[in-house]
Amino acid sequence: MADATGFHLKGSAPERYEHYVAPLMAPFVTALVDAADLFPGATVLDLACGTGFAARAAAAQAGPTGRVAGADLNDGMLKIATACHPRLYPDIEFTPAPADDLPYPDAAFDAVLCQQGAQFFPDLEAALRETARVTRPGGRFAATVWSHLDDSPYFVAQRDALAEHGETVVPFEAAFQAADRLTAAAARAGFHDIIRSRLTFTVTLPPLEEYVPGHLSATPWGQAIADSDDDEALLRTARSIVDRLPEATTSFPFTATLVTAVR
Repeated sequence: MADATGFHLKGSAPERYEHYVAPLMAPFVTALVDAADLFPGATVLDLACGTGFAARAAAAQAGPTGRVAGADLNDGMLKIATACHPRLYPDIEFTPAPADDLPYPDAAFDAVLCQQGAQFFPDLEAALRETARVTRPGGRFAATVWSHLDDSPYFVAQRDALAEHGETVVPFEAAFQAADRLTAAAARAGFHDIIRSRLTFTVTLPPLEEYVPGHLSATPWGQAIADSDDDEALLRTARSIVDRLPEATTSFPFTATLVTAVR
């Protein structure tokens, strides 16, 4: 999903990320790609691509004459991205690279997308400068980050359960505080016509008893619990999350901030 010091998964966690995070991300990926105004033949970069959610959606819009690249530092995520991308379009070129040192020439892309990655960049300012460098003049930048934590009840329950079980919540909460920084960094990098908007979707998740521990294990904070010496810690934390959510529903609102800009 993002950079080494912010969001890093190991072992089988990237496979779980692809499986468990996909239903939560799907409507936001669609909105992100739509906001980029892609066209047949477009060149597109999915920055902090993770397992390739946005890259795959962009490839469908860029079509056979387009070119889509994905960059991420996590080799495990890139392996899943390479295995999962469809063969109906030209191959998506996935490359291991940090957001602040991209291996692409100047003005290489018509659009750069970043789906829920910017909040984890160690140096957001440097990453946006690199994003501006590889975006052609007149090209578009579109990114989503989670809005305030209180706007997404599922994440509130996750935070409170983590705190109850003694896990640090500072990195977790920081993921919900990036919208202002992202907008400011884009302006300083030279983007203009910057627009910021809220996206709220009600997402219906799979049955929570199975979904919550799987989703939790596909996050860095959940992975730390799963890797502990306490074999039951992950299930206890997941149970605590479920207990904090309303009964008899698996549908929850999730809110993100969408930032679009022109180079």
